[in-house]
Amino acid sequence: MEKCERCSLNLLLIACVSLLVACAAPRPGDGPPRSGSNVAGELPGNAVPRDEPKSRYGNGPYYRVMGETYEVMDSSHGYQERGVASWYGKKFHGRKTSSQEPYDMYAMTAAHKALPLPTYVRVRNLKNNRSIVVRVNDRGPFVDNRLIDLSYSAALKLDMIRDGTSLVEVTAISFDKPGFDQPVPRSTAPVAAEPTPVDAKLFIQVGAFGDRKNAERRFRMLRNNGFRQAFVHKDTRQAPALYRVRIGPIAEVSQYDRLVGRLNDIGISETHLISD
Repeated sequence: MEKCERCSLNLLLIACVSLLVACAAPRPGDGPPRSGSNVAGELPGNAVPRDEPKSRYGNGPYYRVMGETYEVMDSSHGYQERGVASWYGKKFHGRKTSSQEPYDMYAMTAAHKALPLPTYVRVRNLKNNRSIVVRVNDRGPFVDNRLIDLSYSAALKLDMIRDGTSLVEVTAISFDKPGFDQPVPRSTAPVAAEPTPVDAKLFIQVGAFGDRKNAERRFRMLRNNGFRQAFVHKDTRQAPALYRVRIGPIAEVSQYDRLVGRLNDIGISETHLISD
């Protein structure tokens, strides 16, 4: 009996990985519907956050796609990250997502590599300050420098269909406890992290050091490799102070992609898009 259960589990994992690989494949021919709505009033409203159990599918704790291993977060509490949003449309309409729900390009949904399925998140376009709420029910995008993949309707509401991508801020609307080691009663009200100020500038952070000499060493490395926008920021909000090495400000996705690519070329892969 134990052997049969193990075989069933292996088959289930293979099926889940196959679905993830399908989502990860290149998407030539994808795009908006032939006769899709472009009128904001005809678009769906925001997803309405509610406390849901975790999906039986797509929640790891680990999974592999195209040779890369990804870890699924235990909780969405306090999650907030900035990065690049992309979107997917008609090519995947009706196909199963990683949570086994059919993908609906007209619904307010999204794909994320690490958040638990499902998770509700607020996505804010940092270019025009438009904001939406979507339900994450899929895995992806498995493309360098991409943080979240939005449905067609979600991307349309953020006004990023034409450009295809945009710099965004993703904030979890979480029903989870603030910590597994804290006996805090489960609240019926969702908790969201504080949003970044509208006028905040964006930078790529490539290191945070307690020793100024280490920060200056990283700074010189960047300048010697042609990163003229690099600088060291002394953060005195905590004691002792941290010396943060940054590049920017960053205004466009193309600029962000170009800089991250150049950083990878010189061996720096750990980067964060941060605000001042």
